[in-house]
Amino acid sequence: MGVLIKDANFNMRINKQKKSELEALYSRLGMTLPEAVNIFFEKSLLDGGIPFEVRLPRYNRETEEAMQETRDILSGKIETKSYHSARELFDELDQS
Repeated sequence: MGVLIKDANFNMRINKQKKSELEALYSRLGMTLPEAVNIFFEKSLLDGGIPFEVRLPRYNRETEEAMQETRDILSGKIETKSYHSARELFDELDQS
């Protein structure tokens, strides 16, 4: 006598608009949304993880430094001069 394998349910919440778009996409590929999710799961098992690269974006050093400077300004670690108007800023720039 063989082993009886029972299916399990998997429920998730998704934005209605996104669900409709995904259903239309997978329909054009000849499958349902649940079939597409099962394919993703099967591929994950075959690959031993998420079947595509998941990583944080990397920027060049200059961009990373500019982003850190912005965070430091916003957090108050770096004090900056402020202007009451764009005209005041441009007048000061013209004087430089």
